[in-house]
Amino acid sequence: MVSSHGGHLTELRMLADAFAGHDLFYVTYESERTSQLDIDPYTVENIGTSPVSMATAFGKILRWFWAQRPDVVVSTGSEIAIPAFVVGQLFGATTIFVESWCRVTNRSATGKLVYPFVDHLFVQWPELLDEYGEKAEFQGSVV
Repeated sequence: MVSSHGGHLTELRMLADAFAGHDLFYVTYESERTSQLDIDPYTVENIGTSPVSMATAFGKILRWFWAQRPDVVVSTGSEIAIPAFVVGQLFGATTIFVESWCRVTNRSATGKLVYPFVDHLFVQWPELLDEYGEKAEFQGSVV
């Protein structure tokens, strides 16, 4: 379960019940919101647009995924999803991106960037299906 803090983490937590009975771990940013999770998350510095922070996050996620060996990597965004999906693909994990509920008619920057690295991409509005292409699925919203 990978996401930035704030709304992305809120949506990701709404999806957690779908994985009941499976071992879960979170990769996110250190913040007051992450302290509210029911399990201790792996945390990285906020990446933003920093190439150094992205490279650092990539290295940390590589180590964590090496130890955890996830079968599935799920993310609701934002930029923290990029290294997580790349590393997840390297380990043969199924990768799932859930586009943000606030994206009704246009793709997020993260969605555009991770599209090549995901096995499944879910949109929360049917109007967004045509923007993404054949990988996109609409199964309703998490909100």
